[in-house]
Parts: sequence; structure tokens; C-alpha cells
Amino acid sequence: MYEVELKVPADHGKVKERLLDAEADPLGTIRQVDTYYNAPHRDFAATDEALRIRREHAHGEVTAKITYKGPKVDGASKTREEHETSVGDGETADAIFRGLGFEPAATVEKQRHRYALRNSTVTLDDVTDLGEFLEVERAVETDAEIEAARESVTSLLSDLGLDPADSIRTSYLGLLLENN
Repeated sequence: MYEVELKVPADHGKVKERLLDAEADPLGTIRQVDTYYNAPHRDFAATDEALRIRREHAHGEVTAKITYKGPKVDGASKTREEHETSVGDGETADAIFRGLGFEPAATVEKQRHRYALRNSTVTLDDVTDLGEFLEVERAVETDAEIEAARESVTSLLSDLGLDPADSIRTSYLGLLLENN
């Protein structure tokens, strides 16, 4: 699977009004705590990869997922191959990673307000120590679908009054590490 994504800094107040005007379907709000890991056998920063455990807090429950993100596949977006699976216990997954020599690199915390609009997910992110952003993403199964999906998310971003030229390809982890 590929995740085709564009991210821009955004004033949430203005964008929420545009989402309501466009009749976007609210998907709810969640809090995510992402712990990213360094590998003992290669430098993920150098290879443009990421391995994380994501803990999602919603409705009084906590779920956990392990995600691997491959290198970005183009120069215009944050499109990358992604593999994700749920795990029963984030702490046990962390202990397994550490036992194999993976060490936590950083933690990214964010409050996410999600909406469905035109076969995409629009997310208003309030990221601790970074500020407010908007992400538009669409998942596709094959690399042949990437270009059409990228055009779709770019168009949606423009329709929400945001400039695709302001797109940031750096991950929240990268932005956080740059600020420290």
C-alpha cells in the first residue's frame, strides 16, 4: 500500500469553516503518541525510512500499531510505501524492539481532528511543540495509482483555500528533531 499525502501549515479555524462548507464528514478526534525508533543495523534518517509504535487514545481506550514507512517515492509529496499492523500491547512491542537493539529516537504527540472528503482523509493536526497543520491523504494499492491520487489530494488542498506550494515533505519527527 502507498500513502499519498500532502501536509501544510494551516490555521484550523479557517479550514474548519471550509470543511463544513464542503460538507466534509467528521470522523472524530484522537490523540496519538508516536514513538520512533533508530535501527541498530542502519540509519533510518539516512535511508529516509521510519519505524514507529503509535498509541491512539480515543473514547477512553488506547490501541497500538506498529508502522514501517519506506523512503519517499517522489519529490512533490510525502508519498511512501507503508505497512501497518495492530498490536495488542504497545509496551510489549516496545520491549521487543528494545530487545532487538532498536532504541527510541523521539516521540511525537498530536491531537488529530479527522474528516472524510472526496475519497480522502483531511486531518487537522495540533502537534506538540510544532503547531497547527493540515494533512490530506489517500491510500492506494499500486504505484500506478499514485499520480492520480496525488492530483486528487493537490486539488482538494487548493479547494480548501491552501496553497500546495506550501507543502512540507518533512515528517513531524523530522520537524521536531530540526527544532531541537
